[in-house]
Amino acid sequence: MTEIPLVVQAPMAAGPSTPQLAAAVSNAGGLGFLAAGYRRPDDVREEIAATRALTDRSFGLNVLSVTEQSVDEAALTAYAEAVQPEAERYGVRTGAPSFDDDDRAAKLALAAEERPAFVSFAFACPSRDEVERLQTAGCGVWITVAEPAEAVIAEAAGADALVVQGVEAGGHRGSFEDVDGTGEIGLLALLRLVRAKTALPLVAAGGVMDAEGVRAARAAGAIAVQCGTAFLLCPEAGTPAPHREALRAGGPTALTRAFTGRRARSLVNRFVRDHPDAPSGYPQVSAIVGPIRAAARAAGDAEAINLWAGQAHALAREVPAAEVVASLSRS
Repeated sequence: MTEIPLVVQAPMAAGPSTPQLAAAVSNAGGLGFLAAGYRRPDDVREEIAATRALTDRSFGLNVLSVTEQSVDEAALTAYAEAVQPEAERYGVRTGAPSFDDDDRAAKLALAAEERPAFVSFAFACPSRDEVERLQTAGCGVWITVAEPAEAVIAEAAGADALVVQGVEAGGHRGSFEDVDGTGEIGLLALLRLVRAKTALPLVAAGGVMDAEGVRAARAAGAIAVQCGTAFLLCPEAGTPAPHREALRAGGPTALTRAFTGRRARSLVNRFVRDHPDAPSGYPQVSAIVGPIRAAARAAGDAEAINLWAGQAHALAREVPAAEVVASLSRS
């Protein structure tokens, strides 16, 4: 397996992760990542080609393991009615609460064909056959875990390394199940708990924004850190303008299902405050709310878009990605 650099750029789907960001991080000595989530397979292929045109160094690709689970249909219907005033505010209709698996099989086939240095998974554990297929193609396989028990399952599936995601992390919880109270352990404690279960290499994710945070994660057992929020304000990131403005303004974060039906850490805005009881149902809730998010983003209104951010977002800096890598790498 390719050596893992100290600084890994987290894959941030639906905007922030770009070929320019991944290449800049890799060119600076880190490991850039592309996010296949919410992208068509052909678009992912194009982004891989674009990244390779910008760097000859290793980079990774993240795939969302979206699996169909039982959902409360009545709760989905009630939630669609609850967010209807938001839809009316932006002159759109709510979407239908449909399920899709984000073209998972096609993206796995694409990854085996394109052979990025690393393929990471979030939301569920891939099968051993899937892991071995990617390893045979030459890809190192990482699985995101947020509980010690998940680490045991991921190791049994053949993972080469684990992304250990603390509750501080911005964006979606990468845990295998969307259950309140599960996958909500602080990073340093989680690293120690996971290290007690496995000798696999650990990549720490959640709230790491500076060299001091890197040193703490390494002391707790990680060989590398995966940072997302630290890169959101970089010029190479595709972070939408209202998201950037909200990060500059600051404020508290919270875990919420309001935007997608799966717990994710966001800056608190009107939509988060007004819909604290969104049901668990991913990606059905995301399909319901999608037109609202899109309309609010087009209007430049941060009050109804998902403002994913980690708990230490106030430490994010508006500097090139290479400078972020350098600052995180200082001993």
